[in-house]
Amino acid sequence: MGTDLLAICYLVASVTFILGLKMLSDPATARRGNLIAAGGMGVAIFGTIFLYRDRGLALHNLGWIAAALVIGGTAGLLAAKKVKMTAMPEMVSLFNGMGGACAALISISEFGRLGAVAADRGELLIILAGVIIGSVSFAGSMIAWGKLNGRIKDVVFRGQHALNLFFLVVVVGAAVYLMVGPQNIATVLFYSIVVMALIYGVMFVLPIGGADMPVVISLLNSFTGVAAACGGFLYDNKAMLTGGILVGAAGTVLTILMCKAMNRSLKNVLIGSFGATASTAGAAGGGKEQGVYREISLSDAAMVLTYARKVMIVPGYGLAVAQAQHACHELEKILTEKGVEVKYAIHPVAGRMPGHMNVLLAEADVSYDNLLELEQANEEFPTTDVVVVLGANDVVNPAAKTDPASPIYGMPILDVELAKACIVNKRSMKPGYAGIENDLFFRPKTSMLFGDAKKVLQDLIGEIKNL
Repeated sequence: MGTDLLAICYLVASVTFILGLKMLSDPATARRGNLIAAGGMGVAIFGTIFLYRDRGLALHNLGWIAAALVIGGTAGLLAAKKVKMTAMPEMVSLFNGMGGACAALISISEFGRLGAVAADRGELLIILAGVIIGSVSFAGSMIAWGKLNGRIKDVVFRGQHALNLFFLVVVVGAAVYLMVGPQNIATVLFYSIVVMALIYGVMFVLPIGGADMPVVISLLNSFTGVAAACGGFLYDNKAMLTGGILVGAAGTVLTILMCKAMNRSLKNVLIGSFGATASTAGAAGGGKEQGVYREISLSDAAMVLTYARKVMIVPGYGLAVAQAQHACHELEKILTEKGVEVKYAIHPVAGRMPGHMNVLLAEADVSYDNLLELEQANEEFPTTDVVVVLGANDVVNPAAKTDPASPIYGMPILDVELAKACIVNKRSMKPGYAGIENDLFFRPKTSMLFGDAKKVLQDLIGEIKNL
């Protein structure tokens, strides 16, 4: 009876995972979808603790299990409550790394219990896949976390790509040898694979430039899903298997979409061969004479926006840092009341992780219908009177189309320079996350409006109301 109930719990959990993932694709239902999937996970955990039976034996050490649940749940809840929206990508990387570590530890535990001799070939293959992918995900996510919060800088050196590929080949080769070779060195070889996989995870992420971090985050997320699915195979746990497959598949699809958005190949992602490189690192600063930029006053900016027929807003990380999404929505509403058509142009990799800007604007109740993707926005820029760039940098940099020496060359960008006028809000003229100068700021149709995004928008709203 308990086994049947457990199967039902896992079925319920699997259905909620699928339903929740589907609902996450729409900002209007994303919150509810997240709660539904979390509820399904709760059912799966409850069933595993109280209904699991193996040869008639139930789980033991329930006290340790309960303590772990309380500690982990409390830590996760506090982190989610206190984290700022700007730090969300770091938290995602950290939590994703923990998932990869858990999957790797499951494989290590099962290898310690079964050993290479006792495990059949299929089981050993799953153990090795879980420990390799989980270790790479954990180590890579920790480096990504450090890069996102500024603790770790890009590390680039000659021959780095070849070294990364060497580690990858050695890890895979050692895993194959463990499955077919002599068993007297199996334990030493297995733990050597763990160490080499961790090193590869570190080396794989170290050279990746800031503008490419959304790609690596989505890729590492898919790794964790695949590693979790391996654990589901090992324990014949349908909920764990379904959840892992969903995360792995969704992460893989998202990675492909991010690669397309960044104009990178997936092969280069896998060997850490994109982003900052030894040849482009020195060129990141630009080095050429850019000319002078033109500033615009608040009153002039208010006048330009008020008498425009069509305005496009391009949100970026600076908007998130200033927590200015609500002020931005207020600007949208007041312009709309004056008969101005207002829309938002969202680059696929705006912010620090996929969907960062969508989540930020959804938090301020911005209508999803007003959010335009890259291709849609680029079609509308030529008929746009004013573009307001709020803290975005690399995703609007024309160097991606005109400068072959630029690290972001070839990356599809928002063609804001095609609009009749462009107002750029930044704190200063410092380069963006990719560390390169933005040609847009020196274009004749561009005006700079310096200051904190939230305060600037609030002052701008006040000016517009007084017109």
